[in-house]
Amino acid sequence: MGRRPRKHRRLWLVGLASVVAEPLAMKARGYPIGGKLVVRCGHGHLFTTWWIPGVSFKALRLGWWRYQRCPVGGHWSLVTPVRPSELTEAEREQARSRSDIPIP
Repeated sequence: MGRRPRKHRRLWLVGLASVVAEPLAMKARGYPIGGKLVVRCGHGHLFTTWWIPGVSFKALRLGWWRYQRCPVGGHWSLVTPVRPSELTEAEREQARSRSDIPIP
């Protein structure tokens, strides 16, 4: 079969770098790296979702953001992780009470 063209190798390396960069950026910004995280949608709703760097079956990944369905408002929106330190206990409880489907 032979060697892969350089273009394919370059694309593979870019993909690998993006998977490695996400958890590093999350750690540097003070967010949990993965697991069940509290996120906020573009309308301000808080809910929990599975956030695994490099993996997403229910959302469209757009770098730091994900475009997915908000279970609180029933709409599609950009969601971003929220630092636990930025939330009050009431907001944490509110987010824990609302969760999306249990797949990443």
